[in-house]
Amino acid sequence: MIKGQKVVVVMPAYNAEETLEITYNEIPFDIVDEVILVDDHGTDKTTSLATSLGVNHVIRHQQNKGYGGNQKTCYNKALEIGADIVIMLHPDYQYTPKLIESMSYLIANNVYPVVLGSRILGNGALKGGMPMYKYIANRMLTLFQNIMIGQKLSEYHTGYRAFSKDVLNTISFNENSDDFVFDNQMLSQIVYNKFEIAEITCPTKYFDEASSINLSRSITYGFGVLATSLKHFLTRIGLYKWSLLMKK
Repeated sequence: MIKGQKVVVVMPAYNAEETLEITYNEIPFDIVDEVILVDDHGTDKTTSLATSLGVNHVIRHQQNKGYGGNQKTCYNKALEIGADIVIMLHPDYQYTPKLIESMSYLIANNVYPVVLGSRILGNGALKGGMPMYKYIANRMLTLFQNIMIGQKLSEYHTGYRAFSKDVLNTISFNENSDDFVFDNQMLSQIVYNKFEIAEITCPTKYFDEASSINLSRSITYGFGVLATSLKHFLTRIGLYKWSLLMKK
């Protein structure tokens, strides 16, 4: 705990057997109270490995629900067990768990209710092996999103995120897509509900075992991001009422 606030790490997993142990072992358990892992019907031994490692809550979907559907299970379970601070950490070791403390303290001290680990702040993305086409797409989409949403974030596409329970209890994340665009819909909801967002520099690693979406899925994701940003903008200026931006 931090200042009496329960810290829970959620790990949305899909075939993470090869990287789960090294990721889990770097979690700072001096402040993290419980860990939730949700296996989205993968084909490897992620579930049994998580159990053997001592993960507090191991959930396996009986059918694949998608990246967004996995996160919904993660966040709902975290709220169910009384989390005050929730950190999403991918079990593929692409993001270092060593930043959990910094992210958690910003929330615990009421500085920010949302913290993102940004790969773009600094020079970590390309140094860590991010493919050039993904870097360029990231920068172009982020520019468009900042204009449409009215923010100044360095990126909207990181999978390393921390939230206060108030954020999760306010936004309608269960109404979001079950696909990868879930992340951007969630940030749109957070901004629309006037929650401030902090970013910290996060080194990242790209390697064979790290999860990644292919080019066709990336294109689909990109169009989803554009649609999310446009709907947010039209709702913001009063020409449209997007149901996802309404409170629970």
